[in-house]
Order: sequence, then structure tokens, then C-alpha cells
Amino acid sequence: MALRLREISAVVVLVVGSYHRPMVDIVISSVQPADAGEILTLQRAAYVTEAQLYDDVLLPPLTQTYQELAAELGSDLALKATMGHRIVGSVRARFKGSVLHIGRLMVAPDLQGHGIGTRLLTAVERRAAGKADRYMLFTGRLSHANIRLYERCGYIPVREVPSEPAGVLIQLEKQADT
Repeated sequence: MALRLREISAVVVLVVGSYHRPMVDIVISSVQPADAGEILTLQRAAYVTEAQLYDDVLLPPLTQTYQELAAELGSDLALKATMGHRIVGSVRARFKGSVLHIGRLMVAPDLQGHGIGTRLLTAVERRAAGKADRYMLFTGRLSHANIRLYERCGYIPVREVPSEPAGVLIQLEKQADT
């Protein structure tokens, strides 16, 4: 039995070890029009957990059409994280005056928790350097992993906003480096 447990432990270590190696190969770049379909698929996969958390399959990221997404990608600052030929994450943002509103930060469910979201958030902030006084984003009050990520990146909760279907959204902000 002890031999069997060692074998299982060795397999787990190998799987986890090889799982982390590709992370150095993540490339952050601008979204291209041809990426819309893959980003829509990623968006739906990434937001399923949020739908389960809020018991609502009609969250806007899950009901957004291809045409709506393509139009949004064309007008917003949109970045993607790729690993090889696969898009594994994305973020969108738009300026309202000197405030960069960040939204739809998403990472493929099988790669969440490996720093891709942090890299995307940092990259979108850098793209706005010199143009933004502050960054703003919203997440649902029950989205604790999202809130932890944003707080680790320097965002501070500033207010709660009633919203359907999330019930309450938390508005977080961060001053831009000057």
C-alpha cells in the first residue's frame, strides 16, 4: 500500500509540475477581429461558475451574442492571453474621461489560479498608462476569488451598487501610477 501511495504522489507531482511549465509561455497581446469567436467561447466557459454562484444562467456574459461581442471588441481596449494557439484569457476596458473602466476579465476555467488574470489586469493598466487617473471595475459581492485578486492588485472596494442578477456589485478602484 505504501508503494502505491508513493506512485500516486509521484504522478500528482509530475502533473502539477508540467501544468505550471506552460505559464511562462503566456503571451499578452491585443485582440484581433478574428478572435471574437474564440473569446465568446472562452467567455461562456469562464462565466459558468459565476452563473452557478448567483444561480442565474442569464448573466450578460453568457447571453451576449457574437455580433455584440465583435462590436464591443472593435470599440474597446481588449487584450488576450494566449498559450500556444489557444486563447486562455481576456480583458476589456474603455475610457470614460480619465477613468479606465475594466470589465470582462476572464481566464479559462482549467487555468484559473495561475496568475493569468493578474497578468491581464496589469497589462491593461499599462496600456492606459499616462491616460488614466484611476482604474475602476465591478464584481459581484459573492465573487470572493475575484475580490481577492483585485485587492492583491491594489484595488480598494469603494461602494456597493444594487444590481440584478448579482444582487449587489462591489465597485473597486485603484489610483493610476503617476
